[in-house]
Amino acid sequence: MSRPAPSRSLLRPADVIDHVTHITPEFLADRGLHGLLLDLDNTLVPYGSYDPAGVAQTLAWVRDLKLAGVGLYLLSNATGQRAAFWLDKLDFQGVGLAGKPNPRAFRKALRALKLPPAQVGMVGDQLFTDVLGGNLSGMHTILVRPLVTNALPHTRVARRLERAVLKRYGHDWHH
Repeated sequence: MSRPAPSRSLLRPADVIDHVTHITPEFLADRGLHGLLLDLDNTLVPYGSYDPAGVAQTLAWVRDLKLAGVGLYLLSNATGQRAAFWLDKLDFQGVGLAGKPNPRAFRKALRALKLPPAQVGMVGDQLFTDVLGGNLSGMHTILVRPLVTNALPHTRVARRLERAVLKRYGHDWHH
């Protein structure tokens, strides 16, 4: 009698990478992905930053992906005002106050990209919002190392829990 396949944890990312710029058109093609939902804070830009010059490499990466035909959508829990500031610089669609990990926000983003969940990667720095929401929505999840250490109390607690979960999956990051 064969054993059933182990179910995948909703907190387990499909990929763990150090920086968003490691996601190339080849990386996406290898995974059958044609679009990305992108978190803002600590994924694309340092938490609290309003300095486009400080993320020139990331802005160039966004331009290159768009030229390669990759659909991009910002899905952020940041304020609408902060998301709007960065959406103007990033030059693609998205929302702030998304309510991640609620799958409703992910479904709305998928409709905007006109792609099925299996062809979209959710990229973010947090297990309990980005990875959980992406996995609940049937997407390929990509966890990136946070750009900066966040001082918000609830984030510090979440980071400790994330480290324990990641260690269980063989990733030993020190945030």
